[in-house]
Amino acid sequence: MEVKELGHIVLYVRDVEVSRGFYRDVLGWKEIGAVEHRMAMFSSGRTHHELLLIEVGRDATPIPPGRRVGLYHFGLKIGTTDDELRDALRTLADAGANVVGTADHGVSHSIYITDPDGNEIELYIDVQPETWREDPDAIMAPVRALRL
Repeated sequence: MEVKELGHIVLYVRDVEVSRGFYRDVLGWKEIGAVEHRMAMFSSGRTHHELLLIEVGRDATPIPPGRRVGLYHFGLKIGTTDDELRDALRTLADAGANVVGTADHGVSHSIYITDPDGNEIELYIDVQPETWREDPDAIMAPVRALRL
């Protein structure tokens, strides 16, 4: 077996209406289907769906803080330039999104946020030209502060 690509992510959320607004209106994903108060599905157009949100209710156990087993974050490529990353940061600030950090990974520049349920999301651009294609060792470069 060989994995060809990451197909989709499914997240349990407390309130699907709040989360669908975040993923649709703040992050700009196209909503392609929903079952009111139960689930919402999104796609960038690459495949039938890349994100599915399933409501589990407001009394669901929250994501525990600190080091734990399980999902740390997922990454979403949002463009190819630092200007696009700067625009994203302004959009996030205007929307009141929770920005938890930024990073220069050498091969990519990233903004880290959390969604309404505390799931961490990396919004990133690949540094141009895509240095990781010519130098795979560049992926392991030390993380530096990002200057936007």
